[in-house]
Amino acid sequence: MKTDWLELMVKRPVWIIVLGCILTAALATGAQNLYFRGDYKVFFGPDNPQLQEFEGMQRTFSKNDNVAIVVVPKSGNVFQKDIFTLVMQMTEDAWQTPFSTRVDSITNYQHTEAEQDDLIVDYLVGEFSDTEITQDMIEKAKEVTLNEPLLVNRIVSPSGHVTMINVTVQLPDKLDQTADVMEVTASVRALVDKYAKLYPDVDFHLAGIIMMNNSFAEESVNDLSTLVPGMFLAVLVMLAILLRSVLATLATLVVIAFSILAAMGFFGWTGLYMSTATIGAPTIIMTLAVADCVHIIATVNYNLRQGMAKATAIIDSLKLNFTPILITSVTTAIGFLTFNFSDVPPLRHLGNLVAFGVLMAFLFAITILPALLYLLPIRIVAQTDGSSNTMEKFADWVVRKHKVLLPTTALIVIVIAGMVPLNKINDVPVEYFGEELAFRQASDFMDDNLQGVTNIDFAFHTNKESGINDPEFLADVEAFSSWLRQQEIVDHVLTLTDTFKRLNMNMNADDPAMYKLPEQQDLAAQYLLMYEMSLPYGLDLNNQLNVDKSSMRLTVAMDNVGSKEVIAMENAVREWFAANAPDVTVTAASPALMFAHIGETNMKSMLSGSALALVLISILLVFALKSVKFGLISLLPNLAPAAMGFGIWAIFAGNVNLGLSIVTSMCLGIVVDDTVHFLSKYKKAREKGQAAEQAVRYAFASVGRALWITTLVLFVGFMVLAQSSFALNGDMGLLTAVIMVLALVVDFLLLPAFLLVFDKKVYSTGAENVEQKQSESLA
Repeated sequence: MKTDWLELMVKRPVWIIVLGCILTAALATGAQNLYFRGDYKVFFGPDNPQLQEFEGMQRTFSKNDNVAIVVVPKSGNVFQKDIFTLVMQMTEDAWQTPFSTRVDSITNYQHTEAEQDDLIVDYLVGEFSDTEITQDMIEKAKEVTLNEPLLVNRIVSPSGHVTMINVTVQLPDKLDQTADVMEVTASVRALVDKYAKLYPDVDFHLAGIIMMNNSFAEESVNDLSTLVPGMFLAVLVMLAILLRSVLATLATLVVIAFSILAAMGFFGWTGLYMSTATIGAPTIIMTLAVADCVHIIATVNYNLRQGMAKATAIIDSLKLNFTPILITSVTTAIGFLTFNFSDVPPLRHLGNLVAFGVLMAFLFAITILPALLYLLPIRIVAQTDGSSNTMEKFADWVVRKHKVLLPTTALIVIVIAGMVPLNKINDVPVEYFGEELAFRQASDFMDDNLQGVTNIDFAFHTNKESGINDPEFLADVEAFSSWLRQQEIVDHVLTLTDTFKRLNMNMNADDPAMYKLPEQQDLAAQYLLMYEMSLPYGLDLNNQLNVDKSSMRLTVAMDNVGSKEVIAMENAVREWFAANAPDVTVTAASPALMFAHIGETNMKSMLSGSALALVLISILLVFALKSVKFGLISLLPNLAPAAMGFGIWAIFAGNVNLGLSIVTSMCLGIVVDDTVHFLSKYKKAREKGQAAEQAVRYAFASVGRALWITTLVLFVGFMVLAQSSFALNGDMGLLTAVIMVLALVVDFLLLPAFLLVFDKKVYSTGAENVEQKQSESLA
């Protein structure tokens, strides 16, 4: 039945191609439903507890998505008339930023001071025009600024060489905010470009949550416009050289195109969106589709060189490769489907998208490809392939050296794999972006010169109206703020207790000795009311207080640290309150905290996914190879490459991010390709009476060339993905490329040596000298 069906590919090639085109077109039309989301929130499902906490805090207080415009005078001194003029003008213009709700700078800082019995609240220098700014004003502003905890290491550096204009925006409350983020970014960039021309002696950097969101979107578009075309070109060149046939290469490209169009169209029909993580899907599908095609084409070419007719050569190739390609396609799909264990929606989307694309690639490889090979005027001269001789010589070397190869390669695998525990799960969101990108450079500069972009918001809930004015509560917050400022990784603490202390000093004739918290609740409430009534629109305290004054938000800015340090800080804070202020209810939230937790939970989830993938793939191989023994043997070359890959990663990098958390599951499915093809050929020879030595030689001769070609294609494909400036894609591509090479090394050295030592079973065929005859026929 299978034979009859396979023969249709050469008996009815035109109909097969037409049906394939209809199927592809039907699926591809779904691509019109695709849309792109570039915001960081796509990495968190709606049930994610950290996302819920973050959105709850955003509802309680004003939203704090921001763009940080870092102003860097080349003179190294912010406190100059022209710089103050620049900051004042940019501050005023920044209010025109779409969706802006607040703009903070040194010039519009609301400075308070006493004038007899009155509290004066006014702009530090913002009400003065360019001609009225004097050196005395600047000196006063410098004295106030560099001694104000709310400003130092936040709005201005301690040395006064850098300052920042912080634009807070409130984006429309909708699922896809990508267009709004791009609108804000375009406006701010235009603002900076305007003043960069007017002030050539000043440098500007743009950081903040909005710029991070925009970088997610921009880098995805860049990857799509560069990596996919780059991969197509690489595949075209490699296949033309390795397959030595332009027409066979053309047929392969048709299969690739059909597979990608079908997969992307299917994804569109599901109603899901594209994201930074799924942008790499076409490249991955392309790479895996090539592997299927190469095995079929290599066998066809081999048969043609042996003098077979084209139709016979194609049918024989399909018969020989159908089961191994089916197994590898299913195992690869299983590996990607286990991404559904991930807590990150885009990674689940990537897994499902690629799994469907892999299965479509299999379908087109056994239908469209042979039909095209039959119709296209491909001509192969009947001759001995020199590369086969190379494989046979290599096989002879492996057979001769197998007693040395086995312990040597096994020891190397064990030593390198032993490095795996040196890896640590550590996501640094800023480092998702390459050092050559403007956002990364701006964030690093801000971290080095002002404050880090890793923030955590802590909300303190008294659960009673005006509860934040309670002196005991304020004392707890003040003690906590002091503790925070002693932590090594903390750059700045934005706390309302500093405002209370300054107001208490102001209302006591600016006596420095009274720079402390009010001792009575009604006095604290009175101070706060007077202050709030004096604040201009847009510079109120909604970013720190809720409406009924029952909750207060404190923001801590830290160095650009990883998930380990962020979670450690959160735990330390909770321990501090449990020990020092157990009556205060504390919640913590921020994008940095969200990424920190998702990295930890995702790794645990993907370990379960990898375990399931291993079990399912092993069971499938047992049935496919019709042997428990060979199924168990296959575990060795399937597990060793991933273990070695992560061991090497531990030596050269050591940090495992979200992208790397899925590599094991993905590679378990892909590396099966080499193992299945090698073992199936080896087992076939053994069942025909060949000794282990002859079976190894046959496996190398029949499939060795195809294996190294597919490995080269896989390596190049994932190395193209590794060029992404987005680390989740780039790191995943790099480590997978390394594992692909290691898989070939294991299958070419460790696996045959293992078989030669441990597979001593004699397969009886019921006839004398059958082993020799089969050896001759197989050769």
